[in-house]
Amino acid sequence: MLTETSNKICVVIGASHAGVNFAFALRKEGWEGEIILFDSDPDFPYHRPPLSKAYLTSEEGTQHDLLFPKQNYETDNVTLKLGQTISSIHRKEKSISISDGSVQHYDKLVISTGSRPFIPSIKGLNTANNVFAMRTAEDAINIRNALKKNHNKVVIIGGGYIGLETAASLSKKGALVTVLEREERVLSRVTAPEMSTYFEELHHNHGVSILSNKNVKSVDFHNKINEVHCDDSSSYKADIIIVGVGIKVNTELAEKAGLEIKDGIKVDAYCKTNDENIYALGDCTYHYNLHYKKYIRLESVQNAVDQAKIAAKSICGEDIAYNSIPWFWSDQYDVKLQMVGLSQGYNQTIKRIETERDNCQSVWYFKDDELLAVDAINNAKAYILGTRFIQKNQIIDKNKLSDISIGITPTSFI
Repeated sequence: MLTETSNKICVVIGASHAGVNFAFALRKEGWEGEIILFDSDPDFPYHRPPLSKAYLTSEEGTQHDLLFPKQNYETDNVTLKLGQTISSIHRKEKSISISDGSVQHYDKLVISTGSRPFIPSIKGLNTANNVFAMRTAEDAINIRNALKKNHNKVVIIGGGYIGLETAASLSKKGALVTVLEREERVLSRVTAPEMSTYFEELHHNHGVSILSNKNVKSVDFHNKINEVHCDDSSSYKADIIIVGVGIKVNTELAEKAGLEIKDGIKVDAYCKTNDENIYALGDCTYHYNLHYKKYIRLESVQNAVDQAKIAAKSICGEDIAYNSIPWFWSDQYDVKLQMVGLSQGYNQTIKRIETERDNCQSVWYFKDDELLAVDAINNAKAYILGTRFIQKNQIIDKNKLSDISIGITPTSFI
C-alpha cells in the first residue's frame, strides 16, 4: 500500500523511453512528492526509433516526435533537468552528484541510463572525416547535414538493424551505400539465415551493396575522402562513415555505487536492484524473464515501457512481477518487420510465404515442439497469432503450419 509520499523525492537518471514513461506512471500510481528527471541530452525527450528512419529522411526535428507533450510535464509536476550529467551515486547519503558540482537528495532513485554506441578500435577511425554513430538526434542531424554537402558515398560498418535501417534511409536520400558486415551474414546473431538472405536481397534491389565477411582494420583520410580497409585487402571509399557495430551498456554509475552488475544492472521481478531504494529500467537492466526462464538484457522500447510501469507500481506499494514476451520491429523501405519472442536456442525454423498478397511472409522458430519466436514481414496476422501462441505455450501442428494453403487463423495450426 502506498505510504505518505508528499514530502518524498524520486530522482530518475535518464530521460528516454524508460525514464520518462516511469515518471508519468509513478504520478499515475499516486506518488505525490517530487519527480526529477536528469539527462545529459539537451533535447526535450523524444522517440528514439525514428532516428535511423524518419529523422534521416525528413527535415522535421524531434519536436514533432516528443515522448510526451511539453505541457504534460507541467500538468503532472515532473521536473526535467536536461543537458546535465550525473557523476556519482551516494547510496549511504541517498544522493547523487551532478557534474556542475551540485548535489541532489533522493528517497527513491531510478537508473535508466540505457546504452551508447560501441566504437571499435579501428586504426585511423578517430582522424577520419565525417564519422558518425547513430544514437541521438544530433547524430541524425549531423549525418543529414553531411549529405547536403554532396557527400554521397556512405560506408556503414555493421549489418545489424540500426545499420540496415540507416542504409535504407540514406539510399532513399540518393546516397551510394555500402554495408560492411564482419560476420558471414547480416543479422546473424538475431535471425535465421532465411531472414538474413531476405534483407540482403531487399537492400540489393534498392541499390545498397551489402558485403559479408568484411572485418574493417583501418581507415585513411586523404584527398578529401576516407578509404576504409578490410583485412581481406579490399578497400572502399567513403565521404561518410557510420559505425553501427553494437552498443556498450551504461552501467558505470551503478557499478561505482556498488550495485550488482552482470550483463547489465541486475534487477528483480519488480525492477529493484540490490539496494531497496534504487530501481533500474530499460536497456541497462539484466532481468529475469519468466517465460523463457532465464536472465536477459533487452534493447527494446517495449521492455523499457513495460518495466517503467512495473517499477512505478512497486515503488507505490503494488508488487506485480514483470512477465512480458519481448517484441521488436524494424522498418526498411516498404517493409515492416515485426518480431516477437527470443529465437536463441532454436533448432528448427518453418518459413511461410503467404499467397494472399505480395511480400508477406514469416519465419517461425522452434526448439523441438516449443515455439520460441516469430519474425513477420508485412504480416500482422502472423505476428499477433505468434504472440498469442508463445504466451500460451501453445503446441502447434508443424505440418499444418508448413502448408501455405491453410490460412493463418487462431485455430489453423492447433
